[in-house]
Amino acid sequence: MKMAPILRAFAARVPPVPTLLVHTGQHYDKDMSDKLFEDLRLPKPNINLDVGSATHAVQTAEVMRRFEPVIDANGPSCVLVVGDVNSTLACTLVAVKKDVPVVHVEAGLRSYDRRMPEEINRVLTDQVADRLYTTERGAESNLLREGVDPERISFVGNVMIDSLLQNRKLAREPADTLKAEGFSPELIAGPEGYGIVTLHRPSNVDHPGTLASLLEALNDIAAQLPLIFALHPRTRANIERFGLDHQIKSRRLVLLPPQGYLEMVGLLAGARIVLTDSGGLQEETTALGVPCLTLRENTERPITVEQGTNTMVGRDTAAIRREAAEILAGRGKHGRVPEFWDGHAAERIANDLADWLLAQHQSRASA
Repeated sequence: MKMAPILRAFAARVPPVPTLLVHTGQHYDKDMSDKLFEDLRLPKPNINLDVGSATHAVQTAEVMRRFEPVIDANGPSCVLVVGDVNSTLACTLVAVKKDVPVVHVEAGLRSYDRRMPEEINRVLTDQVADRLYTTERGAESNLLREGVDPERISFVGNVMIDSLLQNRKLAREPADTLKAEGFSPELIAGPEGYGIVTLHRPSNVDHPGTLASLLEALNDIAAQLPLIFALHPRTRANIERFGLDHQIKSRRLVLLPPQGYLEMVGLLAGARIVLTDSGGLQEETTALGVPCLTLRENTERPITVEQGTNTMVGRDTAAIRREAAEILAGRGKHGRVPEFWDGHAAERIANDLADWLLAQHQSRASA
């Protein structure tokens, strides 16, 4: 979702910025991966490392091992990485050790929770990146506190919102999504509308007591309006492993398999409420003006709380029920769309990066 608008902006620039697209295969479900590329109108990767799933250490090491020959064979002017996954850090470390400049898109976001692997990936990537593109002004403040040279930082906006706005008209109708999964569209045809649920973080789904109490709260909310629960494979596996199938009591708590990007955009755009622990959905709901309850104790995207539609409720089921009732009573946060979340972040990146690369080339030539 982040790379698609960037590649389009690079190709549209005059002259275009030549690219080589590397897919690490960290998110390894082939059917979902292929569908994501199709939905986003992404070109097929020039190179697929096919790393697959493993522990954090093994996955990071394997990406590094397979990415180094790509650098050696192609001699890039820079390596651009996005977000905060293991692949982000792994490719960054390889590039830095090969003396290749690193460009980090979505830099400076901080939850200040070092128990989150993504937080470690973010901090380390930002410390060694040569060009850092931020989604919100607070991210620059974080970087400056960590000693990052302000000359390396550029505030460009949010490429996730570029993707959202570019694809909203192509999004699939919620009724069609339900029908394709074997459910009656009548489930969401009532005047109360429907809500969306996604849960995948270990703190929410890896402990039977926590997962059971969250499912109980979701059942209660589903009594007020239908909830479409797009089940992450980890969550589905743990429901089965912990014997919690009986906790799905309400027929209006609809369990779906993981959905494609266009399906999720359609579902989100029509929802009255979203309950999630996803970082991306916090941003997308803010851009869409949909009230969001984030089931985490912290967020690396505080602008969604300060300016957007997001409310942090943690795993406090009383707070989840209370805040959901407020939203369903019409008292949810309306918020506003943050600065530069306007669909043009990728264009700003392409223009800045092209100028920066030219300056780097000229500097090397004069040296």
